[in-house]
Amino acid sequence: MTTNEPISERWPALPYAEWSQTLETLHLWTQIVGKIRLRQTPWINHSWHVSLYVTPTGLTTGSVPYDRGLFQIDFDFLIHQLTIKTSTDKRVNIGLYPRSVASFYTEVLDTFRQLGIDITIQGTPNELPDVIPFADDQVHQSYDAEMVGRFWQAIVRMYSVFVRFRAGYTGKCSPVHFFWGSFDLAVTRFSGRRAPLHPGGAPNLSARVMQEAYSHEVSSAGFWPGNAQFPEAAFYSYCYPTPADFGQQPVEPAGAYFHPEMGEFILPYEVVRQSAEPEQALLAFLQTTYDAAVSTAHWNRDELDCDLSSYEYQ
Repeated sequence: MTTNEPISERWPALPYAEWSQTLETLHLWTQIVGKIRLRQTPWINHSWHVSLYVTPTGLTTGSVPYDRGLFQIDFDFLIHQLTIKTSTDKRVNIGLYPRSVASFYTEVLDTFRQLGIDITIQGTPNELPDVIPFADDQVHQSYDAEMVGRFWQAIVRMYSVFVRFRAGYTGKCSPVHFFWGSFDLAVTRFSGRRAPLHPGGAPNLSARVMQEAYSHEVSSAGFWPGNAQFPEAAFYSYCYPTPADFGQQPVEPAGAYFHPEMGEFILPYEVVRQSAEPEQALLAFLQTTYDAAVSTAHWNRDELDCDLSSYEYQ
C-alpha cells in the first residue's frame, strides 16, 4: 500500500508551545495510572514493572494482578477514553477531555472501588519539581485532543524504529516502553557489568530507586516531548557511567549534537520529521550514539551485538 501523504505529515509537527499545558496534564494522568501498576506489581529490575506499553491506539499497563485475577488500564488516544477492564468480564470507560487532575484522579480511584478492587497509591507526582497532590490539583486541566492525537501518531512512527534497533542486541535489553515518571519512550541496553553507585538527584524520586535503575552499565535512548526548561521535542541518547570522551564522538544524522549540561546526545524531533527518510535518520542516531557509548566504555561487542534478520524469513 502506498500513500501520497507527505512524510512530514506522517511524522506530525509537535511544537511544544502549542500543547505544553495539555502535555503537563496528560503527564500527570499517566502518573496516576502508572502508580496503580507500580502498587500492584512485584518490583522488576530497573523499574520495568512501572512502565506503560505502546498499543495501536495508545498506552497500556498490560495485565496487572489483583486478588481475583487481572485488570488492565488503556489510554485510547484515537477515541480519547481511558478503559479499565478485568478478567471477571467488567469494563468501564472514563472520558479524556479538558478536566482537572483532581477530577481524573477521583474518578479513576472511584471506578476501581466500584469494580471491587482495593487500590491505594502514593498521591503525589514523581520526577517533577514543585508538585501538587493529585487530589488537590485544579491547576492542570487542559486536553487538546488534536495535539494528543499528533503526539500519539509520532509515537507510532518512532516505535517501529526503536523495535528494529532493539533487535540488533543479544545482551540484556529493556522492552521499548514508556516511562510515566519522565514521560518518555525509551529502550535501554546493558553491558552486563556493574555500574558505580548512582548519585540520584531526580526531583521527588528516591535515590535508592535511581540506584537500582542504574545498578549496571547502560546505553539508553528515547524520545521526550520537552518541558519548560527544554521546550522542544527531541530524541536523546546517553550512557551510564559516562566516559569522559563520550560526547566527543561523531554521530549521525546532521543536526544531532551533544548537550554538555544534560550529558547526552540530542536529535531534535523536527530534524527527523523534515528528513527525506525519517526512519533511517532516527535509526542512524540510535546506532551511532550506541557506537559512541560502547567504544568509549569498552563493551564487549562481539558477545552483545547480533544480526538475527535472516530468521525473519524462516
